[in-house]
Amino acid sequence: MASPFLFLLLLHLSLLSLLSHSTNPDFHPLMSFKASSDPSDTLSQWNSTTSNPCTWYGVSCLRNRVSRLVLEDLNLTGSIHPLTSLTQLRILSLKRNRFNGPVTSLANLTTLRLLFLSHNNFSGHFPAALTSLYRLNLSHNSLSGEIPATLSRWTHLLTLQLDSNRLQGRIPSNINLSHLHDFNVSNNLLSGQIPESLSAFPGSAFSNNPSLCGAPLRECKAKSKNKSKSKGEAVIPALASPLKPRSDSDSGRPRRRERIMGVLVLIGIVVGDVVVLGLVSLLLYCYFWRNYSAAAELRKEGKERRRSWKMVDDGMVFLEGVRRFELEELLRASAEMLGKGAFGSAYKAVLDDGTVVAVKRLKEVSVGGKREFQQRMEVLGRLRHCNVVSLRAYCFTKDDKFLVSDYMCNASFSFLLHGNRGPGRTPLEWTMRLKIAAGAARGVAFIHKHKLTHGNIKATNVLIDVAGNPRVADFGLSIFATASTFRSNGYLAPEVSDGRKQTQMSDVYSFGVLLIEMLTGKCPSAVGGGHEAAVDLPRWVRSVVREEWTAEVFDLELMSYKDNEEEMVALLQIAIACTATEPHQRPTMSHVVKMIEELRGVQMSPCDEGLDSLSESLSVPEARATQ
Repeated sequence: MASPFLFLLLLHLSLLSLLSHSTNPDFHPLMSFKASSDPSDTLSQWNSTTSNPCTWYGVSCLRNRVSRLVLEDLNLTGSIHPLTSLTQLRILSLKRNRFNGPVTSLANLTTLRLLFLSHNNFSGHFPAALTSLYRLNLSHNSLSGEIPATLSRWTHLLTLQLDSNRLQGRIPSNINLSHLHDFNVSNNLLSGQIPESLSAFPGSAFSNNPSLCGAPLRECKAKSKNKSKSKGEAVIPALASPLKPRSDSDSGRPRRRERIMGVLVLIGIVVGDVVVLGLVSLLLYCYFWRNYSAAAELRKEGKERRRSWKMVDDGMVFLEGVRRFELEELLRASAEMLGKGAFGSAYKAVLDDGTVVAVKRLKEVSVGGKREFQQRMEVLGRLRHCNVVSLRAYCFTKDDKFLVSDYMCNASFSFLLHGNRGPGRTPLEWTMRLKIAAGAARGVAFIHKHKLTHGNIKATNVLIDVAGNPRVADFGLSIFATASTFRSNGYLAPEVSDGRKQTQMSDVYSFGVLLIEMLTGKCPSAVGGGHEAAVDLPRWVRSVVREEWTAEVFDLELMSYKDNEEEMVALLQIAIACTATEPHQRPTMSHVVKMIEELRGVQMSPCDEGLDSLSESLSVPEARATQ
């Protein structure tokens, strides 16, 4: 009786094994690759008894399909052709092996983004049909032939390393890859002039190509030779011709022509200088006029109300109890407008003693009375945290309300992320983005701990101080907001857009949008660009993650950080959790802080040790404050 049962059990297990193999279409291509490329059985874990190839060494999967294959320094050989069946492959790294022969066509790998085949013995021509790549490293092989002109279609390319091969011919002159920031074709047999679009790369990127010239290498001589040759061809026949003797009138024409050309050149230089001088003057005028206008606006308002303000003994209140300057001094300070936000305009003010402060003039606010305003400012002014901008003083009069806080000299996160996109821009590196995410999360969590709501979380309200630390600004003012204060800016939670008041859970949603903005490099409400309608950024991210591969959402500037891809995906998952449609489905900010810190084992900030230092009596519940 036991034997038939045992037979049926073994048959069942075999069928399960075959079924598991058949359900993963990448199983057989991987086994075929091992059979042809691993004569030493280095990949011994890859065998038919292992039911799931996603658990094999060097293999990573997404939705049960191989998305990443990293097999480096394993002495593998042969061809990589079997891997062309891995149609969901995004990352392929076979560095430092012994693969040979031509790089097989990878046209089937339409999702491939990162390809690293350096330090092998590949030969033949440059591979085609790789226009979707972000990073390509074919260095230290035996590739020959020319670099194809079709390379200009690889518009996503960030890295192109072709050094130490046998490539010949010219570098295509039509190459203009705007995102390319890592390029190397040194140690080849290239010739001709370096395209101007690549001249900004260092000389080491082109070295050891004896026939290559042009910036940043030596100047090409062919051009000057052609010029002298063309001049010689024009002069020699005239001198050698016996049919037309040279006359004084003939010799006079070139001289007159030269004089005329000299005058025209001189006029051109003078006109050019005048135009340049005019442009510089215009730029300086605009710059100083902006500062002057901001200062004039602040001074004009001060002059109009200075007399009435002097009658108010407690008009300027210093929250630390130490009067650092007089209201009169603030009003006559030189000022520069920093921008306009939901609650009014912000200025940079330089006092007589050189002290620099930020002044915010509240505009679109609804304050019930002076006592309510003072209570709120007292609460906000006592919050001290290294990731929160400190409120130092405030001024309340019948007509105006000013807030004075520390000035942050290193701009906003919005400027660092979006400013100067294009040539010459210094990308915001991943480590700094993660630092800003962690610091901003701590700052918001600190505000929440004291039963307050930020109410206006966005990239322009995350400022960077002199030490490079992120600080959350413009918090706690949402209780004074009017119906028109918050317009659709892409950060508002769905429940706030429907007219309900700001809560800590709506803050979490806004922070989640901030994280998505950090990861995608896209401004909220601006996805799609151009004249297309605004798109909800969290909804767009969910659709891309659902329909394609998660990394499609990431900022192109982050694609060079391939070693941090898991951190990016983890932070994206946190952002998606924060932007859940229902408020009760979102994590608390304290939980968000823990999840971000766990990405790299980030240590708690020294200033977080004082989270409990403020008495709970300082906190004013939101419900009472709005009465």
